Amino acid sequence: MIRINLLPHREEARKARREQFIVLAALVSALAAVVIFAVYSLIDVQIEEQNGKNAFLKQEIAVLDKQLDQIKRLKEQTQALLARKRVIENLQRDRGETVYLLSEMVSQVPEGVYLKSMKQDGLKVNVTGYAQSNARVSALMRNIEGSPWLEQPRLIETKAVLLQGRRVNEFGMEFTLTRVAPEGVVK
Repeated sequence: MIRINLLPHREEARKARREQFIVLAALVSALAAVVIFAVYSLIDVQIEEQNGKNAFLKQEIAVLDKQLDQIKRLKEQTQALLARKRVIENLQRDRGETVYLLSEMVSQVPEGVYLKSMKQDGLKVNVTGYAQSNARVSALMRNIEGSPWLEQPRLIETKAVLLQGRRVNEFGMEFTLTRVAPEGVVK
């Protein structure tokens, strides 16, 4: 039988496989390095793009904040102007109330009643005066109740006093002035 020595052939095959393995390992390592570098570069590009977007958004937010501040100032100015307008409208509306009050008092005060003082605080009016009798004070209260401009009379105090040698009743009373609606406006 002939003997063939296959050991060098096997040794060469192992050496070839080893070289193949080393080359494949180097190629896989190089490919892995390229993939890792590509992924890292892609992530880096995306991070830079996002940072650019964030910077743009920060600039836009700053612009919007300035606009919001301007809007806030405009709202405050508008509120201040509306408050002034309401004050002016109230003054305009109320400027005739004193005239109506005095006109009504002239027509509603019965004979024998003399007013000593009249004080108005908003719509509330306090009156002090003298009357020849308590019936005259009652007549004044009825007249005030019947008036379209005056309402809710309330007697605070009445007492008998001597005035220039005559016995009279001093009284204190309060009532409310009715606010008049402007023409064409329904309450």
